Amino acid sequence: MPTDLPNLLTLSRIAAIPLLVVFAAIREPWADLAACVIFSAAAITDYFDGKLARSRKQISDFGRMLDPIADKLLVGAALMLLAGMGRLTDFGLFPAIVIMLREILVSGLREYLAGLSLGLPVTKLAKWKTGFQMGALGTLLAGDSAAPLVWLGWLPVSLIGELMLWTAAVLTLLTGWDYLQAGLRHVTGAAAPPPRDPAAQPAQTPLRP
Repeated sequence: MPTDLPNLLTLSRIAAIPLLVVFAAIREPWADLAACVIFSAAAITDYFDGKLARSRKQISDFGRMLDPIADKLLVGAALMLLAGMGRLTDFGLFPAIVIMLREILVSGLREYLAGLSLGLPVTKLAKWKTGFQMGALGTLLAGDSAAPLVWLGWLPVSLIGELMLWTAAVLTLLTGWDYLQAGLRHVTGAAAPPPRDPAAQPAQTPLRP
């Protein structure tokens, strides 16, 4: 059911977006720190909702549908906030574009393959990409202005965030290329080669009520 804990955690990611926008728009050091905390807490729920769903065996189409939507809304909102409010340099804008385009690509592929009752593999590389991506966005939302509030004023926080964003963008290109190849194989009817990542897991994660 939608009111089960795993689904409530997923819904909380969507509910966090208006708060994230409000605090980021204030443009004060304390508000930047609050935006970072809200985003980070929302990102962490992405791990726990799946873990709880698997441990409790709470499965349904509702949970499977909502989880990727919540992830993409949260990431998309953060990227647009950072770009629209001038929180990214030219150096950091390009990986943000790559990440957004990859999300659109993968969403399109998943929609197409869902009609064929097929899924895309979720690899360890994709999990690393998600980790760097979420860490980068949280760091950039805090920025240099919030760093002194947590005694980190000596760190180039924004630069670190942009370097992490570039790392996420490189991993995004690698995983996006793998997903595109998988989709093209189904379109052309070609036989699938052995997976690059032997630890790859099926894309059909447990469903939640």
